[in-house]
Amino acid sequence: MSDRSESDRLQRESWLQSTIRRPEIGAFIVMIVIIVALLFASNGKAFNALGLKNNIKIISQFGIIALGAAMLMIAGEFDLSIGSMIGFAGMAMAMMLKWGLPFGLGAATPFTAFAVTLVMTLALGWFIGWVVVKSGLSSFIVTLAFLFFLRGVTEVSYRLINQSTQISGLPDFKEESWFANIIGGEVFGWFYNAWFALGKWVEGMGIDRTEQWFLLGGNLNRRGEQWVEGFDARFFWFILIAVVAWFVLSKTRMGNWIYATGDNKEAARANGVPVNSVKIGLFMFTAFCATMFAACQVFDTNTSDAAKGNLMELFAIAIAVVGGTLMTGGFGSMLGVVFGAITVGLVSNAVFFIPEIDGAWFRVFLGAILLAAVFANERIRKRITGGI
Repeated sequence: MSDRSESDRLQRESWLQSTIRRPEIGAFIVMIVIIVALLFASNGKAFNALGLKNNIKIISQFGIIALGAAMLMIAGEFDLSIGSMIGFAGMAMAMMLKWGLPFGLGAATPFTAFAVTLVMTLALGWFIGWVVVKSGLSSFIVTLAFLFFLRGVTEVSYRLINQSTQISGLPDFKEESWFANIIGGEVFGWFYNAWFALGKWVEGMGIDRTEQWFLLGGNLNRRGEQWVEGFDARFFWFILIAVVAWFVLSKTRMGNWIYATGDNKEAARANGVPVNSVKIGLFMFTAFCATMFAACQVFDTNTSDAAKGNLMELFAIAIAVVGGTLMTGGFGSMLGVVFGAITVGLVSNAVFFIPEIDGAWFRVFLGAILLAAVFANERIRKRITGGI
């Protein structure tokens, strides 16, 4: 009898059991439900060429900052300064592009403006992380202080130097700079070329175009010319950052350190994990994600505003939780964050495809799904840890 019990205990779990235990499974199910619901509710407009472009633009913006927030949350910390960091980074880049590099170093190119801004934001990220680990204070309080500090510095700088909280009318650097083009331009144009060719083939089969919203809608202007050329470049950066973050978490020793730090930092420290360095590095990573977010906006729109990034830190944390990341740390996945970003991005943009919906329902949905995700994630965690 005892031998049978031991063999049962050692029996490998099924594929279904292991799948259910994964942190991103809930986010994946919700994402599929939202995609199907929006597909029918919008009569396909949300997924025609223009709809895909607009939706993926929002999804990528949310996803870039949510990846940084999730990595930090897995290590057991929060960063509420992400939104203010976006505003600060955008301001720094726009001012340098308009008036030149600091200390009279000459005119700024898109690359030098980005590089100098990145040095500043990484230094700020390092300093925030250093304050957290050295003071022992809650990262919630420390980063809340920097939320106000950075937002205030951004607004004061705009008013002192620019006499306004906005900078607009910058040249379209994408036309003259390869760097600005890969940050703020368009990518994967082949997708829409293939889409357009397929739509023309379907039209040639004699099928009514109005019934082919999934293939043709939004892809042609009034003269019948293709005008949606590709996805925003931020989609490429979202994918790239997600893949790198997944690789680090899943395939490297650093990933083990991050999970160990969030699970039990004292036990991790006792086992030789450089807890402080891990946390500081992740604060720098959130600063990097915020800078990429800001750069994509500046080079895409050729403008900047002191209000950019407002409340984005809350969206980043919410998406991380919806994607299966625990508020207590030690548990989460980058794939889940991608699913969460798709879900939140689609719902936030749904009002543009379904005008009958009041935009305020988005906040109702986000609050409800966030609360549900917290309960679901906690149940998954207890199932994995045996109720600990």
